[in-house]
Amino acid sequence: MRKNSVKNRRINDEVMRELAQIVRDIKDPRVSPMTSILQVEVAPDLKNCKVFVSVLGSEEDAKKTMQGLESASGFIRSELAHRVNLRNTPQLRFIMDDSIAYGVSMSKKISEVMEADEKAEKDREARGIDIDDNSAYVHADQEEE
Repeated sequence: MRKNSVKNRRINDEVMRELAQIVRDIKDPRVSPMTSILQVEVAPDLKNCKVFVSVLGSEEDAKKTMQGLESASGFIRSELAHRVNLRNTPQLRFIMDDSIAYGVSMSKKISEVMEADEKAEKDREARGIDIDDNSAYVHADQEEE
C-alpha cells in the first residue's frame, strides 16, 4: 500500500476521527479540554502512527497535555483497537503542532503592519505629501517655508 493511496487516506481519516473522540473522553486532568487532533499519518504497514496535536492555551498547558497523552497512550491505543477494525493497531506517537499558534501570531503581525501603514498614509495626507511612482513630493500650492 502506497503512502498516498486512497486506502491509506481513508484509514488516516477514520483513525483521526476516532482519536479525536477518544481524546475528548480521557479523564486525565493533565489533558486540556482544548486539545485538537490536527492530522494523523498512519504508516502503510499500519505499525506506527504520527498524531499531530494542537492545544489552545499556554505552553504549560501544552506540555501537561503532551505528558498526559503519552501516559495514556496505551489506553488510547486499546480504545482505538476496539473502535477501528484494522489488521494491526498502530503504535501512537504524539507530536505537538504549533502551526495554528504560528498562523495567529503572523496574522497579528500583518495586522499591526497594515495599521502602521495606514497611519503613515494618513500622516502623509495631512502634511500634503503625495506618493507617486515611489517618489515623494510636496504639493505646489503648499508653501515651503
